[in-house]
Amino acid sequence: MPTDLLFYLVAAVAVILVGLAKGGFAGLGAAAMPLLALVMDPVAGAGMLLPILMVQDVVSVWAFRSSYDKRTLILTLPGAAIGIFVAWLLASVIHEDAVRGFVGVISLVFGTYRLLPLIGVQLQLAGPAPEWIGTVMGGVSGFTSQIAHAGGPPFQIWALSRNFPHLVFVGTSSIFFAIINWMKVPAYAALGQFNRDNMTLTAIFLPLAIISTIVGVKLVKRVSPARFNIIIQLLMVVIGAELIRQAIW
Repeated sequence: MPTDLLFYLVAAVAVILVGLAKGGFAGLGAAAMPLLALVMDPVAGAGMLLPILMVQDVVSVWAFRSSYDKRTLILTLPGAAIGIFVAWLLASVIHEDAVRGFVGVISLVFGTYRLLPLIGVQLQLAGPAPEWIGTVMGGVSGFTSQIAHAGGPPFQIWALSRNFPHLVFVGTSSIFFAIINWMKVPAYAALGQFNRDNMTLTAIFLPLAIISTIVGVKLVKRVSPARFNIIIQLLMVVIGAELIRQAIW
């Protein structure tokens, strides 16, 4: 069990970010695993965080249960299942530093991707994409979600091209990730991540997780997430670069 105060402060921030993301501030949660990877083994951090995500899913799915697109779920979930399986196969043989480096690359790439519109570069698909792309993006999302709980950007690139109303987009995302989090349970169990230490940490942070998700649900209907997102994406770029440095040196 960690005894360093810095660990608990960083982990608390990570849990709050995930809670706000589950509450509707899509994108904030992608910074959670890179933050945790700074202060603990990234594989153990992912195991600690998964039950928290699943509890937060209950709040977010209930809040947005009337606003979602069924066709999107049908297209993306089969690909997500394949992506999760492939990531599990790799995670069982990859060294901790390799996982840390991969989390860093995900953080750096996704943070940069989200900052590009600020300089006039827009990588979002123009108009509705072919439906098979939804399945492919679902697979990429499942893969990155299994490795680092960072499946948001691949899913969002495709879902945003469907031009959903904001609440439909949030609701569809909530249900999609609630389902794939349950898909990840057998893989995490096989990797031995539901151990006593991880579950103790989960129990410690669970109340904060629930509170932050409820706060996110209330705030998303009143506050634009744009300013929050800029700060978080800048943080992701910096953290991603640091994780890559740690993995190499």
